[in-house]
Amino acid sequence: MTRAHPTRRARRAQALLRSRLARLRRKLRSGAGTGAAVSPLAPARFPALAPVAGVEFASAAAGVRYGGRDDVMLARLAPGTAIAGVFTRSATRSAAVIDAQAKIGGPSEDGAAILVNSGNANAFTGARGDRAVAEIARAVARRLAIPPERVFTSSTGVIGEPLEPGRITAALDTLAAGLAPDGLEGAARAITTTDTFAKGAGGGFDIDGAPVRIAGFAKGSGMIAPDMATMLVYIFTDATISQPVLQEMLTRLNARSFNCITVDSDTSTSDTVLLAATGRSPAPAIVPGTETAARFEAVLEAVMRDLAHQVVRDGEGATKFVEVQVTGAADDADARRVAGAVANSPLVKTAIAGEDPNWGRIVMAVGKSGARAERDRLAIRLGDIRVAEAGWVAPEYREADAAAYMRRAELVIGVDLGLGAGAATMWTCDLTHGYIDINADYRS
Repeated sequence: MTRAHPTRRARRAQALLRSRLARLRRKLRSGAGTGAAVSPLAPARFPALAPVAGVEFASAAAGVRYGGRDDVMLARLAPGTAIAGVFTRSATRSAAVIDAQAKIGGPSEDGAAILVNSGNANAFTGARGDRAVAEIARAVARRLAIPPERVFTSSTGVIGEPLEPGRITAALDTLAAGLAPDGLEGAARAITTTDTFAKGAGGGFDIDGAPVRIAGFAKGSGMIAPDMATMLVYIFTDATISQPVLQEMLTRLNARSFNCITVDSDTSTSDTVLLAATGRSPAPAIVPGTETAARFEAVLEAVMRDLAHQVVRDGEGATKFVEVQVTGAADDADARRVAGAVANSPLVKTAIAGEDPNWGRIVMAVGKSGARAERDRLAIRLGDIRVAEAGWVAPEYREADAAAYMRRAELVIGVDLGLGAGAATMWTCDLTHGYIDINADYRS
């Protein structure tokens, strides 16, 4: 029996349906992020964050790509603010990243500003992209009466499309008029793209009875495999701390937080983390090597790790949050290789999505990682369930127990190589069809 070919009318109906679906996706995307349902791993609400002295925020709708929502945020920082940053090492990094890298470590006596747009990454746009960054920086500098060298910009969204700076500069009066200490949540929402929720975190402690506060926000959902930092992250504190000390601290903590997450193994052209210390707290200055510095670093690391985890929890299409723990490696570098191989493996991630305890895929990932490994020393566990050891399935392993464990929303995969003291931890998510749905028509 032969199968009938679709009639011309049927083909037209199919084409019309595809067109209507594309329009619906564009309409949904014109709302916050993609308009997709909020990730099942999202926190219940955006956190209540105490204002940080010396910084104000505003957001506005500039129409860079999305309609009916804010897509630009502005932060104004007090004179004397120290700013540290880490950036993508991508060979095709954006014009804004190159500009911001050049400005880090410059004079800090004057005020400063951070401006971020969503919808257009201004990456791979040649000299035109450089000019757009310069034009925006000059306009912000004039509006806020600060040097353009103290204006840091970021852009996120579609790569390869020219950014029209006029749309952003036309919104500066609205942004400047709306600057307020409690505008952080609005700023966080303005920079989202495929995110399903805005991401914020904060903390604080006292120095001799005087409070020091830290608050920040991030965006990120896909193209997440940081190679220095991550997505876009902005963290603010009212602590008094010198720029070199702040930079060294950020670089160190970044390696233990944002550089330990992955959603899809793709490194963005726009990855940026900026950390600003306004010095407006009445607390004494933070000096390296002191107990106070250690306390500050601990709170800062907690904020950074919280934001990093939220990015993974909002991974495009994600339904599972996964921690990959590697121990017993020959050294830390080998441990990181194994953790990355497991966390980025499409076969491991799809097994997680299907709630299948297919531990053989973990064995595969260890073997391909390039790290030193010996079959008869390797041990694998899912949570507290020992799955494999000594080159074979563990004697007490029961598939039913592992299958029940895989139904959880948060999972731990443990790998012990049995070779040394090297250790590493990475965080990832599962890989579902939702990831394909989002990225197959990202520009539609």
